[in-house]
Amino acid sequence: MFATLSDRLSATLKNLRGKGRLSEADIDATCAEIRVALLEADVALPVVRDFVASVKRRALTAEVSQALNPAQQVIKIVDEELVRILGGETRRLRMAKTPPTVILLAGLQGSGKTTLAGKLAVHLREQGHTPILVAADLQRPNAVTQLQVVGERAGVPVFAPQPGNGVGDPVQVARDSLVEARAKVHDVVIVDTAGRLGLDDELMRQAADIRDAVQPDEIVFVVDAMIGQDAVTTAQAFLDGVGFDGVALTKLDGDARGGAALSIASVTGRPILFASNGEKLEDFDVFHPERMASRILGMGDLLTLIEQAERAFDEEQKAKLAAQAAKPGEMTLEDFLGQMQAIRSMGPMSKLLGMLPGMGELRSQIENIDEREIDRVTAIIQSMTPAERRDVKLLNGSRRARIARGSGTEVADVNRLVERFLEARTMMAQMSRGGGLPGLPGMGGARRAKQGKNTARKAKAGRSGNPAKRAEQERLAAAAATGAGAQGAPALPPDFELPDEFKGLLN
Repeated sequence: MFATLSDRLSATLKNLRGKGRLSEADIDATCAEIRVALLEADVALPVVRDFVASVKRRALTAEVSQALNPAQQVIKIVDEELVRILGGETRRLRMAKTPPTVILLAGLQGSGKTTLAGKLAVHLREQGHTPILVAADLQRPNAVTQLQVVGERAGVPVFAPQPGNGVGDPVQVARDSLVEARAKVHDVVIVDTAGRLGLDDELMRQAADIRDAVQPDEIVFVVDAMIGQDAVTTAQAFLDGVGFDGVALTKLDGDARGGAALSIASVTGRPILFASNGEKLEDFDVFHPERMASRILGMGDLLTLIEQAERAFDEEQKAKLAAQAAKPGEMTLEDFLGQMQAIRSMGPMSKLLGMLPGMGELRSQIENIDEREIDRVTAIIQSMTPAERRDVKLLNGSRRARIARGSGTEVADVNRLVERFLEARTMMAQMSRGGGLPGLPGMGGARRAKQGKNTARKAKAGRSGNPAKRAEQERLAAAAATGAGAQGAPALPPDFELPDEFKGLLN
């Protein structure tokens, strides 16, 4: 969703990196670019004005103008201001001292309340709670049935005493749900209320009546992040008419410009609690302003990626992976298949790779990743016998032809998989011995440094008499002596330390 904004901001801030000192004109030009980027992302105008004014004021301070690397300071300022307008800090649900905790979901029709109710129930159940869903949307056709289907998929009970479709009293259903929750010992009640296609008095009155009947601990306003600045208008109307404690953004996986997410917390003064970024029940996260700001600035979101990995891998898999990491040379195709399936359960590869720092520049390639390739690899490995998966040396020509026929692929596809697997296993073994990845600075340790010196000595000993060739040899020898990789990547000096201005961005 934030791809366009991220690209614009990254390009704007990248222009500052080559400058040793920033003038007022540089800062004015940068702020103007940031203003255009935010407006194009459909961020509310008052928020844009406040954001740009704050960045400019802080960037013009003596602290920044005299900094050793002012470009890093400006990036830090933009990051901190993004965190501020996104709510400042992560806000968790308030749980009632005496169960059940009542969570009331409100919002317009089509915003995704019903699906979000199921996602929230799954999230709370994973934390050890026992939620129950309440079908208080009795207006929209088949709304009750939809919630029952969602509840069944989530493995959470649904309280639905009325058939809906215009029949029943939603206020009484909500009131009775508290009795049901206490009787069945549910510690969280999630009430799904009716919405409308637009704002009207009846919608507000019904939501207010349900609020008064159940006295919720949290009122969560559910908003479709794809509707742009209308989200801010709708949120303000709900805040005035019913009131709410926090916001849940849905459809963050869409291709809209994302202005709602950047505007709604700042305009309403209410924090964003949750973010829904897919159709699966697992596509649901607690909203972390600092992580979202990091994503927007192209610095990735490793913490969320780690949390998803922890959910995807059970304790047995983690122990197995640890054992494989200790002996990477013994990894088999069976192990490789298990790892790939576990990673696949975390979500699309394009989404996972997008959380890595610096992947913004490769967005077009990441978005074009063919997810079906994983299915083909899976089919190839599953067409092997257990013995073949454990020992690829058994894969002669006839066996590879049989595997290709069994998996519906070509022999070339089987050959390619085996080659990649052997290369990956060799690379993992090299890393475990401290050899590092070829071409990546700072990964090789003393072993690679020694190799670099040996290479430099060999290059010096075999110096050519041809001036052009000798110049190229001297360049390669210098690169080897400093530990540069095969692709000419510069090595980090031994006393390198991350600047203080950037340390805060990694917290």
